Amino acid sequence: MSKFKKKKSGDLPAISTASLPDIVFMLLFFFMVATVMRENTLMIENKLPYADQVEKLDKKDLIMYIYAGKPSKRYQAKYGTEARIQLNDKFASVEEVQQFIYSERQAKREELIPYLTTALKVDEETNMGLVSDIKQELRKAEALKINYTTLVGDAQQNVD
Repeated sequence: MSKFKKKKSGDLPAISTASLPDIVFMLLFFFMVATVMRENTLMIENKLPYADQVEKLDKKDLIMYIYAGKPSKRYQAKYGTEARIQLNDKFASVEEVQQFIYSERQAKREELIPYLTTALKVDEETNMGLVSDIKQELRKAEALKINYTTLVGDAQQNVD
């Protein structure tokens, strides 16, 4: 007869670390692909109004964003609580809108300039006078394609 050997309990086989670098690089590539970098740091409070007839814009690279609203809490001590305009990463006056449009146009290729759209991201509490002033400056710069950015929802929510 043969002798049976008792298996030693508690011994686990060693884990192979040969595939560990592959796993690390897969995680690295995943986070590189999944991470989206912001173009602008929002310096204003921007609670967008609701609208029920909304269309999504196709090409984000052909959009110039103008933000309007009162400064966020960390900027209120320096800039006050009145509604302001933000162009890229700085506060600006209404007179600077025209120069902003010209500089954005110069950064684009010549054949793309007719397709540029100006998107106004205006806080729902912002005075319409500021929006009218921005639109006047856009007319002077001949930026006539304007888009108002909103949230999808019932327009009656704006009244409440």
